[in-house]
Amino acid sequence: MSEVTEMNPIYAPFFGMAGVASAMIFSSMGAAYGTAKAGIAISGIGTFKPELIMKSLISVIMSGIIAVYGLVIAVLIAGDLGRKESSYSLFSGILHMAAGLSVGMTGLAAGYAIGLVGNAGSRAFLQQPKVFVGQVLILIFAEVLGLYGLIVALILNTKISG
Repeated sequence: MSEVTEMNPIYAPFFGMAGVASAMIFSSMGAAYGTAKAGIAISGIGTFKPELIMKSLISVIMSGIIAVYGLVIAVLIAGDLGRKESSYSLFSGILHMAAGLSVGMTGLAAGYAIGLVGNAGSRAFLQQPKVFVGQVLILIFAEVLGLYGLIVALILNTKISG
C-alpha cells in the first residue's frame, strides 16, 4: 500500500476516477447524440430512396469513433490507477482528470457537430447527390475536434509517467 502524505493524499485517486468517468460519459454522450440525430435523417431517407442508406451511414460510423476515443483514454487512466509500485499523487489525479475532461468534452462537441451535419447533410443528399462529397468533408472536420481532444489527453497522460 502506498504511503499517504501531503503530496499523496488519500483522495487523489478520486480525481483519476473522475477523469475515467468524464472520458467515457461525455464522449459516449456525444457519440449517442450524433448517432441519434443522424439516424433520424437516415431513417427518413430510407422511406424515399432505400439505395442511399448505405452511403448515409458514414455519419453514424464517425459518431461511434468518438466513443472509442473516450474508451482509449479511460483504459489508459484506469491502468495508471492500478499501479502498486508507486504512490498516486494529487498531481497525477488532477492530470488524469484533465485528460478525461479534454477527450470527453471534445467528444461531446464533436458528436453534436457530427449529428447536426449528418442530419442536414443526409436530407440534402436525398435532394441532390452532389452534396455527398461536401458533407463528408464537413464530417471529417467535425470528427477531428474529438481527435484533438484525444491527442491532448494522450500528451497529458504521458506527463505523469515521463
